Amino acid sequence: MRDPLHRDPALNGRAVFVCENPTIVALAARQLARSCAPLVCVNGQPATPVKILLRQLAAAGARLRYHGDFDGKGIEIARAVIADFGAAPWRMSADDYLAAPKGHVLKRPPLATPWCPALAEEMRKERRVVHEEAVAYLLLADLVEAS
Repeated sequence: MRDPLHRDPALNGRAVFVCENPTIVALAARQLARSCAPLVCVNGQPATPVKILLRQLAAAGARLRYHGDFDGKGIEIARAVIADFGAAPWRMSADDYLAAPKGHVLKRPPLATPWCPALAEEMRKERRVVHEEAVAYLLLADLVEAS
């Protein structure tokens, strides 16, 4: 907060990836090290420090890209990050969901997914969760490509 990021011209137009689960950050650190694009983890519902960071990144002109779990809470978090910080969905489409390995049964119907209405419909049909860890290999490939 003492040195706001909006003063850093290197962030203007830079893709900054945002994930929900710290496992993705751990995998990226271990497997990609310096070959990783900038990555922020919200660790579930974003706490105040993460909100401040995302707000500053957006103000600096960074292009935030968000990925989370395909479940009730994950969609709730995705909606908030996309709406509140102007993030673009990152592998959060209906096609991404359909192609991913499925986990346990969804406990509640998914919320609307304004960035891809077909996603909520497919989740209603499939009624299965997809955790970020199940598609980590795709996320890590994107992080290398964008670095």
